[in-house]
Amino acid sequence: MKILLAAAALLVVTGCSSLGVQPWERDVLARPEMSLDANALDAAIDDHIYFSKEASSGGRGFGGGGCGCN
Repeated sequence: MKILLAAAALLVVTGCSSLGVQPWERDVLARPEMSLDANALDAAIDDHIYFSKEASSGGRGFGGGGCGCN
């Protein structure tokens, strides 16, 4: 029973050892379209809509209220 438990524990510990990005795969992941915000203009517009609707601002380097007239 102890051998079976030890084998199961070893399998669980080493089961995720092959996960990760290999050096030859990094060029594919570094492409601009793989970023979370590939289009900077869309990200800026989304941020503006968010802080205008939430009636809050700050933390992004601009001032103003929630009226959208910044």
